[in-house]
Amino acid sequence: MNPIWDDLRARLDAEHEQREAALAGTRQIIQASSKAIRACHRQETDKAHQLADEARRSALQLREAMQGTPRMLYAGYLQDAEKEMVEAVLLLAMIEGQAYPSAQDLGVEAHTYAHGIAEAASELRRTILDQLRADNYAEAQRLMSAMELVYDELITLDYPDGLTGGLRRATDALRAVLERTRADLTMTIVQDRLRSALRVDE
Repeated sequence: MNPIWDDLRARLDAEHEQREAALAGTRQIIQASSKAIRACHRQETDKAHQLADEARRSALQLREAMQGTPRMLYAGYLQDAEKEMVEAVLLLAMIEGQAYPSAQDLGVEAHTYAHGIAEAASELRRTILDQLRADNYAEAQRLMSAMELVYDELITLDYPDGLTGGLRRATDALRAVLERTRADLTMTIVQDRLRSALRVDE
C-alpha cells in the first residue's frame, strides 16, 4: 500500500472518531437543556437547576475537548448545542428574577449567547400564560417586562448577519411572540377589571 494513502486514511479515521464523539456530546447537551426547559415550565425548580448545570458543565467540557480540532470546533454543531444550553440557563434566571450569567460566564461566543437569550425570552410566553391562568397578574407583568427588555437590547445589535448568524430573524421571531403575549396579557387584565367592576355594580 502507498504510505500516502495509509496516512490519509489514518487521519480521516481519527477525525471521524472525533466528530462522532463530538456529536454524541452535543446530543447530551441538547437533551439536558430541553429537559431543563420542560422542568422550568412544570415549576420543578430543583430539577431545572440540576439539568441546566449538567448542560452547562457538559458544554464547557466538550468545548475544551474540541480545542485541538478547530475545523470541528467551529463547524456549528457545538454552537447549536451551546445555544440550547444558554436558553435553558437564562430562562431559569428570568423566571427566578436572578441576574443573567454573561456569555463569558457560560463560555460561549457572542452570537451563540444572543440567539440563546432570544429563544429564552420567547419561551417566557408559556410561563406568562400559565401565570395568567393562575390569576398571578403581577408575576405575568414582571415576566413580560423581562421579555421586553431582552427584545429592546437585541434590536440594538445591528451587525451583519454573517457575524451574528442571522440574529435579525431570531429578533423578528421574538417580536412576534412579544406582540402576541402583550395582547394576551392586556386582554386578560382588561377583562378581569371589567368583571371586578361588574361585581361592584351588583
